[in-house]
Parts: sequence; C-alpha cells; structure tokens
Amino acid sequence: MIKKALYLVLFAALIISCGGGDDYTYVPTGPELPGNGSGDDEEDPTITDEELLDLTQETTFRYFWDYADANSGGARERYHPNDPGNSEGVVTAGGTGFGLMAILVGIERGYISRAEGLERLTTLLDFLENADRFHGAWSHWINGSTGAVIPFSDLDDGGDLVETAFLAQGLICIKEYYKNGSDAEQTLAQQADDLWKGVEWDWYTQNQNVLYWHWSPNHGFDINLQLKGYNEVLIAYVMAAASPDFGIEKEVYSTGWASGGGIQSANTQYGYPLLVRHNGNEQLGGPLFWAHYSYLGLDPRNLSDDYVDYWDVNVNHTMINYEYCVANPDFYQDYGEDCWGLTASYSRNNDGSIGYNAHSPSNDTGVISPTAAISSIPYAPEESLEAMHYFYRNIDDLLGPAGFYDAFSPEYDWVAEAYLAIDQGPQIIMIENYRTGLLWNLFMGNEDVQAGLTKLGF
Repeated sequence: MIKKALYLVLFAALIISCGGGDDYTYVPTGPELPGNGSGDDEEDPTITDEELLDLTQETTFRYFWDYADANSGGARERYHPNDPGNSEGVVTAGGTGFGLMAILVGIERGYISRAEGLERLTTLLDFLENADRFHGAWSHWINGSTGAVIPFSDLDDGGDLVETAFLAQGLICIKEYYKNGSDAEQTLAQQADDLWKGVEWDWYTQNQNVLYWHWSPNHGFDINLQLKGYNEVLIAYVMAAASPDFGIEKEVYSTGWASGGGIQSANTQYGYPLLVRHNGNEQLGGPLFWAHYSYLGLDPRNLSDDYVDYWDVNVNHTMINYEYCVANPDFYQDYGEDCWGLTASYSRNNDGSIGYNAHSPSNDTGVISPTAAISSIPYAPEESLEAMHYFYRNIDDLLGPAGFYDAFSPEYDWVAEAYLAIDQGPQIIMIENYRTGLLWNLFMGNEDVQAGLTKLGF
C-alpha cells in the first residue's frame, strides 16, 4: 500500500483496514530486565551499533526473499506471520521496486549468492515484462500468478505512475549493477533498462504541465490527482525527465511539482525551517516516508533545484519529527529521544484492532513506526541509532521474522504484528546508503538519470 497524500485519506481505510483485534501485547522493558546489559548502567548497550545495523538489515531482507510472492518473486503487499494467507498473491509494484534494491544489498552483504540473486531477479523481471501495463505503467497491485491488475479501488484499476516510478528507480539500480557482468547479467541489465524506458511518462500529463497519478482504460483520468509537491512523488518527475523516448520538459516539473515556486515554505518549527510546503501538513511536516521513498536511489546530498536543497529539506523534516516526539505534547507513554518516528503505517484503531494511518506530528495517535526512525539514518544517524537501540531493548516484543514489526504503541500496550513492503524496504536500503552509498551510487551513476536531472535544473 503506497501512502499517498490526499489519495490515502480517501482510500486507505477502505483498502487496508484488516479488522479484528490484535492480541499481541507490548510491555516496555527497563534497565534491570534481561537482555539489557548488566543492569548497573542503563546506558550500557546490549549490542554495538554495527551489530544492530547488521541485524536490522539481515532480518528485514527476509521480507523480500523468504516471504516474497511464491510465483513471481515480487514483493507482497503485506505479510502477517500469524495469518500468512492474508493478501497472498497480491504483489505491490512500488514495494517490488524496493525489493529489487534490497536484493542487491543482500548480495553485497552475503545473505545470498550472486547466482541466487540473478536467478530470482530473472524470474521477477520476466514477470514484470509480461504483467499488465497501461501506457507502459504498472498497476499499484498485480496478481503474482497471472500478472493481471488487481484494482486498488473502484477507479484505480490501471496505471499508477508513482508506484511505477518507485519500481523504475529499482530497475535502474539493477541495470547499473549488472551492466558489466557476465553475459546473463548483461542480458538482465538490458531487460531492466528496456522495462523502465517503456513507460510513457508524457502520456500521464494529459498535454498539461503536470503529471497525473492514474490512468485506467475503464475510467481514463477520472481520479484526476495531480502530482504536486511537497510529498513523496519527486522521483516520478525525475524519472519522467530522464526518459529518452517519453520524456517531459522542465516546464512540467516547474509548474507541476514545484507549483511555479509555490512549493517553497517560510515555516519554521523547533528552530528548523521546513523549506517546502508539506501538503496537508504545512506547519509541522508530513509523515516521514516523504523523506525516504524518492531518495532510495536519488541521492539527496547536494541535490538542489531552482527552489530548495533537498538534503536540507529531509534533514529538517526528520529533526522536526524527532523534536516533536521529544516534546511529546500529548504526553504519550515512552515518547522521547529513544522512542520516536511518525509515518504512515499500520495503526491501532480506537477499538484496538489493526488499521492504517498516515501518522505525523499533526496526526499523532500514539503509534510509533520503526521504519520512520530507521530509514532516516542518513539524515539523523545518532537519533536513528538511539531509536534502534530502544527497539532492540524490546526485541522480544518488536522483532519478528522479517525485521521490526510495522508499528507499536507503548501508550496502549499494542503491537501490529505485521509487515508492509513499503515500510520494510526503506530500512534495508537507507541503512545501506548510510553505510556504503550503494544504491545512491548505482542510481546516480546512470547516464539517463543525470541527463534528466540536468534537464530539470539540478
């Protein structure tokens, strides 16, 4: 489930809500409890930073390897360990793009062999090549057995340009990783390149200076959702500008994404300027996935257009989210320097059942999403690691078979014992970017990407 600004509000409750109670109980641990050092000093680490990064990456990798769709190898929309049949066969396009990058990390970290990675990726790219496409764009959800579109909503039964952009980001990393390899690897690299270049990005403008999110053969552009910043969709404009055959001009970016300069903001919180106008969250910033999804391959360091520096945007966004949790204006249990991070994720409904919510400082329900702090490690490494050590101190409650669970609330003694592809992916990828820059280097090394960025004035 991609967390879409505005669109999320309209559709998430209908699509994501799982219903039923969640009987998994969260119990905060203290310094005297087992697994938290000697008990003599609550600052004693239970694990080194490097070991913790290793643990988080390796367990999260399992989501995209052990729990991938059995037929296609793509990323499942969600995985519930206690209900493995939940949404079985539902592949998510954007999460699969994250999965492509995660598999490269898995190869580099030695979780799988290069040959195993090549075999899985060959199966996956063959699946994507034969899946339903709509003027080149993939649908949000895809049937893992047939490749047919699975409608995301009544009107959303066609191409999803933002999901496609997340997928294309991963395909470019595959192309760059394998382009100088064996004959089989070079064939895979060429296939990845051909797949993303087949997207008709310009079709999704309707001949206007803006990109549109959806098109359906049954409903056309009826959803009528324009891609305007600031939110998670910057990567769609970068990919559209990079396309050699179906590219957009700078005016589409300037008028669409940047609203002719209207994207800029003068708001400041906790001493940090927001710099951009966060759609629907103009005062305190939006959910933290806005600082992650577009930047898994797109390197925000030294990334400036005519309006803002996106590194500063993401650092400030992260720090405002962090400082809000430290200030804890609603007095939620355990919020603080080592327990923070608000983003869209599974959530606790008022009746205690599991649902979905776009958590942010302006929509705080007492639910912490581990992906928020973990995936922000390039922007706030000390603060991110503090949170990761908190998650580890509560390892018996918060760590499951595919990494840290999607969300929890100390306030309500509640854990969502479940996973979403788009929350697990940024963790393993952004940790790797923090450690080695792997995905940033691959994506930014692509000549089409560089041409697109130049076209847009970066």
